[in-house]
Amino acid sequence: MILSEGMKVMKNSVRDEVLTWIDGDETAADMLSRVSTIRPFSLPPPLHTVPLRVGNVLEIVGPSPSAKTHILIQVAINCILPKHYGGLDQLAMFIDLDSRFDIMRFSQILIHRIRITLEPHNGGPDYDHTLYNLCMSRFLYLRCSNSIEFLQTLKTLNRRLEKEKEVHGLSVHLLMIDSIGAFHWVDRASMFSSLRDNNRKLFLQSVSEAVVKDIKKLLQVHPMLVIATKSVIYGDRYFTASNEVKGNFIKDNCEEKCSRNVPRSHQHFQYREYMPSVWQSFVTHRILVHSSDNHHVTSNSQNSSFYLLEWLLPRLSFPEKIIVNDAGVFVDS
Repeated sequence: MILSEGMKVMKNSVRDEVLTWIDGDETAADMLSRVSTIRPFSLPPPLHTVPLRVGNVLEIVGPSPSAKTHILIQVAINCILPKHYGGLDQLAMFIDLDSRFDIMRFSQILIHRIRITLEPHNGGPDYDHTLYNLCMSRFLYLRCSNSIEFLQTLKTLNRRLEKEKEVHGLSVHLLMIDSIGAFHWVDRASMFSSLRDNNRKLFLQSVSEAVVKDIKKLLQVHPMLVIATKSVIYGDRYFTASNEVKGNFIKDNCEEKCSRNVPRSHQHFQYREYMPSVWQSFVTHRILVHSSDNHHVTSNSQNSSFYLLEWLLPRLSFPEKIIVNDAGVFVDS
């Protein structure tokens, strides 16, 4: 069912591209050139269900921890690997806003991916060090400690991306932000004593407006897929309505058809949306990831953690079960 709904989304997207060419003043050659730059990414599971293109903004929401950063790592590795090793052969930029990124974990998963891609030579190393170094050089890492640093980084990112393109001969096709709401509560608390309630809201709104404005400018010059994680706050009440919004609470519900496979404690959630509306409207796709107490998931690793991933935008009917272990993130079949 998930696959069929994902195919419908892809078919509608292709139809829209054709209609754009028919209705507009554009030659076939121009259309092919344009479509070649915005064709869907070949993303690895668990983000393979819905086609994503440059210019899209995917938000991965969930409590901490819920494998959000692990998903970013897996997508980043898929981006930086050469095409003949199953990757996109491009640069990936990771902006760390909560200072929790583990480079050793990233290295471990990259080495594992190289090992399963290349068969070791007789008596040789169990992975290609040259390929490893190449991939690591394509992973661009930035860290910001507060909102001011984040805004300064975005305003100077155009020059940085141009420089990296000259050095590597490749473009950055993936911009990752972990986690977009990291400074929200700090900014709100710092303004508490000095500003009235309405002024605090205006300040937080202006910060988000500046972030969205700078990212939009960046995407016009450097077409990229943007993926941002966001920690969420769950409410303490259960509900039955599907995908319903009341006030600042976002309600998420699995349909009755999936209730046989999903524990009751994970069928009905509500989380509080705290990011300003300008950011919420900027997001084009959204998924929710949360932990699962379903122990029927098949795994041979004792270090595995189990989660449920559900597409909220666009809305898909069934959540997917994902497994996170030392080798990466996998969809349980």
